[in-house]
Amino acid sequence: MKHLFLPFLSLFVTFGALAQMDAALLKDIESIEDQVVEWRRHFHQNPELSNREFNTAKKIEAHLRSLGMEVQTGIAKTGVVGILKGNDKGKVVALRADIDALPVTERNDLPFKSEIKTDFLNTETGVMHACGHDTHIAILMGVAEVLSKHKDKLNGTVKFIFQPAEEGPPPGEEGGAKLMIKEGVLKNPDVDAIFGLHINSGTPVNTIKYKPEGTMAAVERFVVNVTGKQTHGSAPWSGVDPILISAKIIDGFQTIISREAELTEAPAVITVGKITSGVRFNIIPESAQLIGTVRTLDPKMRDMIIKRMTDMAQDIAKAYGGSATVEWQNNTVVTYNDPSLTAQMLPTLEQIAGKENVSLMKATTGGEDFSYFQEVVPGFYFFLGGMSKGNTTPYPHHTPDFMIDEDGMLLGVKAMSQLTIDYLNKT
Repeated sequence: MKHLFLPFLSLFVTFGALAQMDAALLKDIESIEDQVVEWRRHFHQNPELSNREFNTAKKIEAHLRSLGMEVQTGIAKTGVVGILKGNDKGKVVALRADIDALPVTERNDLPFKSEIKTDFLNTETGVMHACGHDTHIAILMGVAEVLSKHKDKLNGTVKFIFQPAEEGPPPGEEGGAKLMIKEGVLKNPDVDAIFGLHINSGTPVNTIKYKPEGTMAAVERFVVNVTGKQTHGSAPWSGVDPILISAKIIDGFQTIISREAELTEAPAVITVGKITSGVRFNIIPESAQLIGTVRTLDPKMRDMIIKRMTDMAQDIAKAYGGSATVEWQNNTVVTYNDPSLTAQMLPTLEQIAGKENVSLMKATTGGEDFSYFQEVVPGFYFFLGGMSKGNTTPYPHHTPDFMIDEDGMLLGVKAMSQLTIDYLNKT
């Protein structure tokens, strides 16, 4: 099948890797590629936001039931879990895919582009799979079908976890991996290890990147509420300007990174992504609000930054005659690849992709709530190439122009299938 917007791309892996992979398994994986692409396009065209993935969940459920699996639904609101039992009790391995989309209006000419619109936090917006979760769903559905045909090769049990709200639940709601764990997704049967992948628009197709230990950042959301004193814009001396105070706070936050955080130990980021204040050009308002994120890879640095930001916002506001409060919400902890599990499974990835196509990566300041699963059981999370050959300017994730090369998905099905078999049969 020739995929849209894709030039000729090599799908070859090394002869040695092909020789080591079970021939019947490989045949079934390759024969399902067109179906995986079709699923991906369906989900891409019909995206749903976090905790609202109702139709997505129904399609996943129907597929898993068609494979004869035990299926659990409604976990963490819209999560779906399929349980596949092999030929003996053995260990239990979980495979996870995230299923939610983002409030982003798609901007490309794909025939299966999203036209979905919604109201998100009182703002009209499009809905788009702008982070590749549509490919994750399709890949894991493909793995479920392949392994269900080869369950005689499984010395243990596989849990297929389709997780909602990875991007974070709406304000005031619980969701995501945290809620799935709270509701027992890693129990009954108890999971021994978990694998996950993330397709990446900046990583070449048919390659894999990984990192032992800390791989992705802990993510905090903060809200700074600044209070001043409203007055006429022509007489600022008769009030307290919360916009000026906000500017000083933002400037001060950046000095924590540039002058206080020991960046040679680990990177860190403070970003203010939203500022709200005022209603008219000639009125100094009474209040302002800053909303942003902190990304850290070191627990001690995380604690230092949170304390310094809280103290600094309050002290700066007081110095200019106002006041400020800071609210914190943790969205993820550090995505931590268990070193022993990573070393154990690395030969499988090298076998499937070819050793030359598997490489170490540096830690990233992106966040991933797969990290909560890794707090409970050993986990291995890696990145799958989704960038077309010759593309030197890939669009970033979470943007309207984000695009994935569909030829990258077949390697994902191969990798997750073989990781499962090798883990259950070699431990």
